[in-house]
Amino acid sequence: MTRATTQKTTLLLALATAALLPGCSALSALSGAATPLSDYDLNAPATPVQARTTSSRQLVVELPTAPGALTTDRILIRPHPLQAAYLPDGKWAEETPTMLQTLMVRSFEDANAFRYVGRRPLGSMGDYALLTELTDFQAEAAADGQTATIRLRLTARLVREEDASVIASRSFTQTTPVPSTQALALVEGFNTANQAMLADLTIWVLDAAKISIKR
Repeated sequence: MTRATTQKTTLLLALATAALLPGCSALSALSGAATPLSDYDLNAPATPVQARTTSSRQLVVELPTAPGALTTDRILIRPHPLQAAYLPDGKWAEETPTMLQTLMVRSFEDANAFRYVGRRPLGSMGDYALLTELTDFQAEAAADGQTATIRLRLTARLVREEDASVIASRSFTQTTPVPSTQALALVEGFNTANQAMLADLTIWVLDAAKISIKR
């Protein structure tokens, strides 16, 4: 075999190897993408706020607005205040705003304060509409990298549908320390913080609607 033939054979082998590498990389990526993420859900308050009497009025709970980082079913993690990432091995069962809307509806239904609670009014118009904006719903990593803090922030406005007037508005915040950055520990922290926030939100709406609460 001549030197020229040897060089040509070596070059062809190198090109063939290079051509195979992207394919291997793609197959590896596809294999990772095919691994399903664990689904997690949150609960409404275990001990619901209870109204003394049931009002004849309706409450419509609108879908919360949220920034793009939260308009997803991925669980938001902030390693740094200016950095957004997502939990690699888990996700919410629904997109975050939809999940929160479901939990708010359940919390108000459990309170037995309104004749009807839902995402849409029974007729052309309800009595009250709850408009919310979700700005924080994340786990913030601590400097040690081993612990985290769950941070939630929700701005709410209770609107009288008849004349579109804002009866009351308020921001709700909750923080809960988490002793681990494992997925289940973080989700349990989210659940604790969210249950407390929903309880505060329910009490506030009932007070604004002048519905007395069992103390």
